[in-house]
Formats: sequence, structure tokens, C-alpha cells
Amino acid sequence: MGAKRGDLFIIAAPSGGGKTSLVSGLFKRDPRLVLSVSLTTRSARPGEVDGQQYRFVSVAEFEQMVTNGELMEYARVFDHYYGTHRESVKQHLLEDRDVILEIDWQGARQVREIFPDCCAIFIIPPSLKILRERLTRRGQDSASVIQRRMQDAQAEISHWNEFEQLVVNDDFDSALEELIAIINDHRKGIPHQGNRNGQILAQRLGNG
Repeated sequence: MGAKRGDLFIIAAPSGGGKTSLVSGLFKRDPRLVLSVSLTTRSARPGEVDGQQYRFVSVAEFEQMVTNGELMEYARVFDHYYGTHRESVKQHLLEDRDVILEIDWQGARQVREIFPDCCAIFIIPPSLKILRERLTRRGQDSASVIQRRMQDAQAEISHWNEFEQLVVNDDFDSALEELIAIINDHRKGIPHQGNRNGQILAQRLGNG
């Protein structure tokens, strides 16, 4: 990727983990942060705008970018491709902006090979029961899709130990403050003291 000035943060979570709301809260609190808008081949959901939540592209366009080496990470999730454009991230970093990538554990693994000094944060729910309630409350998926998301969520959580930091999203305000503290400590080069209880919880959730 070459020289960089800003810091790179990865924020991942299982579907329904509250990642989008927490990242939105981060941007309201920290003007130096910028979101890397991911590419996806899925259709836009109600309220989503191309170029804001995602850049919506066709499968052919996405696969051509993969062939051209334009993506720093990509994965297939729920039958759709998601990926991060290499040059857009590089440009933000060169402008001394701190970049947040909202990606899954597969993408995080790829990015860390390029940016071993990035800060990878994983958000987990307080329980699988609460996660199911959140997915149901969204009203976006059928019962069968929710069941699949729950199975995939448990598989995702099993990769918790590939991340430097864990945040338990039980209370939104507390989780947001924890995220802010992690980011500020990383900027200062200070090791953030993680939550041991969060590690125990993640291990339990990931193992079912």
C-alpha cells in the first residue's frame, strides 16, 4: 500500500451485532474518522443510498476488480460479494484520515496481512438470545433467513481471538465509549486493557 499517515481500524461483528449503529455513533463523536465504503453485489435495502452505506455493483464488475487486483480484501457472505477498494483506502490514509473498515473476519484476516499494525475490533452481543431478538426486531428477514444468520453468527464469533480488541454491545452508550477509548489508545500507541469477561463470553458464544 505504500506510505500512510492515518491509522486503520477494522470493526467487525456478526449480523445484528449493532456494528452499523456504533460506527455511526463514532462518526458523530470523532471528525477525523472516515468510513471506507464497501463494495457489494447485493441489492440496496430500503433507505440505503449508493455510495453511502455501500457501492452497489454487478457481479461482473466485482469479479473484474478482483481480477485487476483492485481490492485489498473481499469475501462472499450470504450469497453476495463484499469488498474494499484498495486505492480509496490509500487516499484517505495519505490525507491523514483514520479509516474504519466495516468488514467480516475473512476480510479482516486479509487486511491484516497488508496492514499488520492496524487495530482490529470485534463487537459481540451479550447473548445469542438477544442477538436473535435484534435480528427479529429489524423485520428485514424471514424466519429461515434469521436462523441461517444465527448459525453464521456463531461461526463468526468463533474467530474472536483473531482480533486485538473485543467490545460487548450490551448497552449502546457503554459500547460506544469503549470503542472510542480503544481508538484513542491506539492513536497514542498505548495498549488498551481489554475486557477479560468479554473474552470469556466470546469463547462461550462461539462454542455454543
